[in-house]
Amino acid sequence: MQKSQSRTPLFPPLEPFRHFRLKVDGGHELYVEECGRKDGLPVIGLHGGPGGGASPMMRRFFDPEKYRIILFDQRGCGRSTPHASLENNTTWDLVKDIEAIREALGIEKWVVFGGSWGSTLSLAYAQTHPDRALALVLRGVFLCTQAELDWFYKDGANRIFPDAWQKLVSRLSEAERDDVLASYHARLMQDDVKARQADAVAWADWENELISFASPEPSSNSNPARADAISRIETHYFVNKGFFERDNQLLENMDRIRHIPGYIAQGRYDVITPPTAAWDIAKAWNGNARLEFISDAGHSAGEPGTVDALVRATDEIARRFG
Repeated sequence: MQKSQSRTPLFPPLEPFRHFRLKVDGGHELYVEECGRKDGLPVIGLHGGPGGGASPMMRRFFDPEKYRIILFDQRGCGRSTPHASLENNTTWDLVKDIEAIREALGIEKWVVFGGSWGSTLSLAYAQTHPDRALALVLRGVFLCTQAELDWFYKDGANRIFPDAWQKLVSRLSEAERDDVLASYHARLMQDDVKARQADAVAWADWENELISFASPEPSSNSNPARADAISRIETHYFVNKGFFERDNQLLENMDRIRHIPGYIAQGRYDVITPPTAAWDIAKAWNGNARLEFISDAGHSAGEPGTVDALVRATDEIARRFG
């Protein structure tokens, strides 16, 4: 499909018209918010990480005159509690949480929107509940395969950003450097929050250094609580291969959702989730997905070309289903 020649204006972040806490199983309580139009087309926004928490900037991808925008902080992060908890915290717990939110809000079907880890979770949710997804919008596709994890934590991204990699591994002994992911996981599992803080910030800063095509994101030193959640939860998920039964499970299960329209925005120079996964998913969608490579973007959702592509996608979906 040809790219639209007109740019849709961005909408500034809105204040929620409602927010609440939802108790789910395993001792977790989720923060959930709604904004936009109360009777609008419902969309669930799934943040990255895992463990990143929902940002108010996620609201800007949707026309507030058309969408009922639902965001939540996944287990253990953001405003959900208990903070940085790994108990009963798996991909499939999150899939159940999304369904619990849908049922609590009385929504029959909704648009599913997610970037980075949010794209992983979007695919896992839609493949589990294909009758609940009207359309999928994905950014920076990540399938949580061993090849992707090796690229980012073993050999790949380190060849492009050797200086940032040196900062990450400098905290590790020579023996620990043989498996950076496992070594950081072991360090971050200690109970003492202060004792693990420097490692948590170093883990989060590695991603921050690589996220944007233009410049690094602000250091997580300014928000050690966020760094603690994202580092613990990411390493927990990644050493467990995303809690999938087999590698490449999401790609292999695309037959379950080929009938659902898909929209994919992928930074051409994304070194966190390289474009191969987006390409493979789009091909497996069998012609029912639009993949747009953003020529001047990396992984960040905030880069202008990526924002533009996502806003055009959600506008098109609103015209189609609104």
